Amino acid sequence: MITIYWILIFLVTFCIMEFMAWFTHKYIMHGFLWYLHKDHHQKDHNSWFERNDAFFIFYGIVSFICFYIWSYEGVWFTLPIGLGIMAYGAAYFLVHDIFIHQRFRLFTRINNKYAKGLRKAHKIHHKHLGKRESECFGMLFVPFKYFK
Repeated sequence: MITIYWILIFLVTFCIMEFMAWFTHKYIMHGFLWYLHKDHHQKDHNSWFERNDAFFIFYGIVSFICFYIWSYEGVWFTLPIGLGIMAYGAAYFLVHDIFIHQRFRLFTRINNKYAKGLRKAHKIHHKHLGKRESECFGMLFVPFKYFK
């Protein structure tokens, strides 16, 4: 039975994942694992898949481990944590890969203030092709200056 605790844990996990995406993007992807993220900043890679997609796999495994612990060990709070991670991954995929980078031609006509701000922040991030010069590493929560 879903309780208020499950909902709170799910929502807190989802929000923590935005911080984790920012932290991972800034310090790991643009740091010691740049070689996995570099092709995402290049316009001329010749595959639909990118080495950068490995980061999805990592968080998918973390989510799966949470489901496993809930299912086989009975630790109740690992289910909403796993669902929160999975929901953030789905939101990230929809916003980043489909809406912003158009890996699938969907959501092409969304044009509200929030959508414009997300696109602008991401465009600023990709303006620099190197690992050091980039800014704006968040995904769903970007600084207010991009919404002006």
